[in-house]
Amino acid sequence: MPSAPQKELVDQLQHVLVDAENASEFLSGLSKLAAAVVSEAADDDVVCAVTVQVRRMPHTAAGSSKLAVELDQMEQAIGDGPCIAALRQRTPVLINDVRSDPRWPQLNRKFADAGIYSSLGVPLDINGEASAALNFFASKPGAFTAPAIDKGVGFAAAAQNALQLSVRIDTAQHRAEDLEAAMRSRTAINLACGVIMAQNRCSQSEAMKILTKVASNRNRKLRDVATDLIEQLSGSSIGTHFDP
Repeated sequence: MPSAPQKELVDQLQHVLVDAENASEFLSGLSKLAAAVVSEAADDDVVCAVTVQVRRMPHTAAGSSKLAVELDQMEQAIGDGPCIAALRQRTPVLINDVRSDPRWPQLNRKFADAGIYSSLGVPLDINGEASAALNFFASKPGAFTAPAIDKGVGFAAAAQNALQLSVRIDTAQHRAEDLEAAMRSRTAINLACGVIMAQNRCSQSEAMKILTKVASNRNRKLRDVATDLIEQLSGSSIGTHFDP
């Protein structure tokens, strides 16, 4: 059974998920909440970014601040660092002090130039093809003590269910949008073929060939040529209607 602080954290994450209009907004809210939770344990103003990896390519998905996004993008540009290592190793990875850590010297110099002296990558478990990690940054060396790391790991554990649900909702939304776009394209093409059939007294197959040839000659997409034809004839935009 989750502890009272853990249950409170889960409740906060659920509120962030419910209030968000899309996955990007949810990840932004998640990163801000993660930064607040770890800042308290680290005794420093920690910022946090969310890195998402799909088909081996990690990218910055959101951040608690502009600085967090910029720092995460530095790591993405170099191609390695604590967050990317955490994704790869599936375990938290720490830079305790950028001035003495021998790994990633180029990244450590960039962090120091930005006033960042410690960093922590914490993997997030997502089912499916995608994976993610939290990338924490602090201005003090040694900010990520054992209690702060525990807070980061605990947050990741609490966040994974909400994150998985967000990914599923976002995937479903994209599929619905893709289907709606496909239906609009098909409506325009079918109407245009009907017009060509009436004008040329030809079959649907012949009308499609004519429409395809026009699109090819103009180097334009078939649906755009079809849409232009119908809108020129009707004087209004095309609508796709679904039965209630």
